[in-house]
Amino acid sequence: MADLISIAQINSHLNRKNGYSMSDEFNEQELHRMRNDAEEKLARRTPAKAAPDRSAGELLHELQVHMIELEMQNEALRQSRMELEKSRDRYVDFYDFAPVGYLSLSNQDMIDEINLTGAALLGVERNQLFQRSFASFVATEDRDRWYRHFLKVLASDDMLTCELELLRGDGSRRYVRLDCLRISRAGKTPVVRIVLADITERTLAEETVRAQEEFFRMIAENVEDFIAVLDLEGRRLYNSPSYARLFGDIEAMKGTDSFAEIHPDDRESIKRAFNETVQSGIGHRLNFRFVLADGSIRYMESCGGLIKNNQGQPSHVVVVSRDITERIKYDEEIRNLAFYDTLTQLPNRRLLNDRLAQAMASSKRSNRYGALMFVDLDNFKSLNDAHGHNVGDLLLTQVACRITSCVREMDTVARFGGDEFVVMLSELDVDKSESIVQSGIVAEKIRALLAEPYLLKIQKDGNAATTLEHHCTSSIGVVLFINHEASQDDIIKWADTAMYQAKEEGRNLVRFFGLKG
Repeated sequence: MADLISIAQINSHLNRKNGYSMSDEFNEQELHRMRNDAEEKLARRTPAKAAPDRSAGELLHELQVHMIELEMQNEALRQSRMELEKSRDRYVDFYDFAPVGYLSLSNQDMIDEINLTGAALLGVERNQLFQRSFASFVATEDRDRWYRHFLKVLASDDMLTCELELLRGDGSRRYVRLDCLRISRAGKTPVVRIVLADITERTLAEETVRAQEEFFRMIAENVEDFIAVLDLEGRRLYNSPSYARLFGDIEAMKGTDSFAEIHPDDRESIKRAFNETVQSGIGHRLNFRFVLADGSIRYMESCGGLIKNNQGQPSHVVVVSRDITERIKYDEEIRNLAFYDTLTQLPNRRLLNDRLAQAMASSKRSNRYGALMFVDLDNFKSLNDAHGHNVGDLLLTQVACRITSCVREMDTVARFGGDEFVVMLSELDVDKSESIVQSGIVAEKIRALLAEPYLLKIQKDGNAATTLEHHCTSSIGVVLFINHEASQDDIIKWADTAMYQAKEEGRNLVRFFGLKG
C-alpha cells in the first residue's frame, strides 16, 4: 500500500509540472529525498542485471528513480527550448528592426532575403519582394553603375561599397549606401549580402553645401569687391580673384600674413580690430591703406566677420573689402571745390571763415593776438584788359606763391575773390604793440615781394610763346584781433577798410586799422 501511495505522489508531481493541480497529500520533503536518492543512484548507476528474486519494493523504488530522472531531463529540455525561443526572438528583433536594411541577393541580382527596414527603404511590403530584381529599384541614371558594381562584388573577396539613388515603390527617391560582400559556400552558388543605409539627409545636405559653395564661389569670383578668408592668426586661407589686381598671383598669397601690405600707420589699429573680432565675434567696418609692390597706395574700406564651427568655436574670419581710392580722390576733389580756390589752390572764403573761427578760439585760450591782412593788387584790371584773363590768371598764381612764401605754415593765405587775398596770422604776442610790430614786418615783406617784376609767358593762336615782364604793386590793410572782442565779419570789414585807406594814400602801402600811417 505504501508503494502505491508513492506512485500516486509521483504522478501528482508530474501532473503539476504539466500544468495540472497537485494533491495536498503530496509531501515536498519526500520528493526532495527521492530526488537526492535518484541523483546519488544516477551517479553510481551500473547496467541493470536480471534479478528474478528482487522484491516488488525494490522494483517500485527503481521505477520511482527513473521517473524522477525523466522529469529532470524533461525540465532541462523545456528550459533549453525557452532559451532557444528567446534567442530566436532577439535575432528577429535585431534583424528586422535594425536601423539599416539587410538583404541577400542571388548571383542573378534577385532578392532572396530582406529585413523589414530594407523593405521600408524600398517602399514595398516584404512578402512582395522575394525573387524580384534589386536593380529594378535602382534609379535609371545609376543602374549601369550598379550592374558594374554588382559584378565586381561577385568577383571579389573584399567588402565593396557604393552610393546610388533608389526609386522606391511609391515613386519617391532615396539615396543609399550599399556595403556588399560575396558569401560563398561549398557546393552552392554564391550570394551577396548587403547592408543598406539611408544617406538621403546627408546627401541632400552635401548637395546643399555644394550648391552654396558654388553660389558663393561665383559671387566671389565675379564681384569687384575683395573677399579674403583668414585663420585666427590673420594668415590668408583664400583670396578672391579680384586680389590679383592688387598683388598679382593669388595662389602665392596662401599662408601669408594679411597685415604685411597694410600701411605701417594703419597696421596696429587693423590688428587690434581683427583680434577684437576673434574674441567678441563682432565685426568692424574700417578704412585702411594698402601699400603695393610699386609703392603706390590704395585706400580700402573693409568689414570683417567671425565664422564658428559646429561646436560654436571660432574657426576663421571672412573679410570683405572695397577699393575706395577713387572715391577718396573724388571726395578730396569735392572738398577742394568746396574749400579751395580752383586757380590758386588757396583756401577760399568758406575755409577762411573756419580758420578765422579757430584762430579766435585759440586766441581766447592763449591770450595772444592774431592779425588779418587784406591784400589787393594795384591796377590789376589793366593787365586783363591788355592781355586777357589767361595772363591775369598767371599773375594771380604767382602772387599766391609769393604771399605763401612770406608766412608760417600755421598761418593761412586765402583768395578772397578776383585779385583780393587775405592773410591770417595767429598766435602772435600777448602784447598788442609787439603784435603790431610782428604783423607789420610780415605785411611789409609781402608788399615788397609782390612789387618785384613778374615774368609771364604768353602764347596766342599757336604762335611761339613770349615772355612778358609785368610790374604790379599791392595795397595791404591789417587789423589785430584777440579773443572774441569783435565778430568775424567786423574783422574782415576793418581789414578791408584799412586796405582802401592804403589805396587812397597812394597804393603800394601797408595800413593798420585804427592806426595812423
